[in-house]
Amino acid sequence: MRRSTDASRTEKRQLAVASATLGPWRPAAAVGAIGGGVSLALASVTGHFGLGVLAGSLSVALMLFFLVGGTGAVLGRKAGTDRGLRRWARAHPWQVAAVPAGALLVTDLAMRQILTSEGFFGSLWDGLWRAVIVAGVVGLVGSVAASRRDA
Repeated sequence: MRRSTDASRTEKRQLAVASATLGPWRPAAAVGAIGGGVSLALASVTGHFGLGVLAGSLSVALMLFFLVGGTGAVLGRKAGTDRGLRRWARAHPWQVAAVPAGALLVTDLAMRQILTSEGFFGSLWDGLWRAVIVAGVVGLVGSVAASRRDA
């Protein structure tokens, strides 16, 4: 028998997605654009420019975007938002971290499949390791912040 305080898997997934929307997505877009631009500038210094270089720079931009936005979501400091949702995000950082990581995986995979001639599994691998980094950093930051609040 399920207690009324326990949330179902669907409810937890919905809470994780809603919590991820609490992130600072506009500043995250700025950080991603700057990081992607710097990456593109550094890659073009070599003189080799093509869709592969552009895809690599876009991957950097996407990773920074989801990293900053997801980290802000688990820290839950956005004013004017539902306190209960912020509290849930702080209490479940790994579930919230899965949302930007999954979004990164999907967008990176799609972008690489469109822009490059890279095979599906190569694109999947590139997106997967970036998603693991995002999930790890966001989840770890959220866990450390939660443990510091409890202490």
